[in-house]
Amino acid sequence: MSNESLDASRPAAQVHLSGLLRCICDGARLMVGVPPYENYLAHMARHHPTEPVMTYPEFIRNRQDARFGGGSGGLRCC
Repeated sequence: MSNESLDASRPAAQVHLSGLLRCICDGARLMVGVPPYENYLAHMARHHPTEPVMTYPEFIRNRQDARFGGGSGGLRCC
């Protein structure tokens, strides 16, 4: 295999690796109760266009509180 063919395949491999890493990160977030922020933005635009949208840090805190019972005086599992 020549160096030219290796260079030509590199971008495709990087794109594949990037997609794989995104999938792993999304899976890990879902395991701890944090859905993708992009899904939240799409939902808000579609169903609640006049309501304010949380920033990413607010969204993460909201999802963590909902999952782990933040501020309610105890750990909540389900």
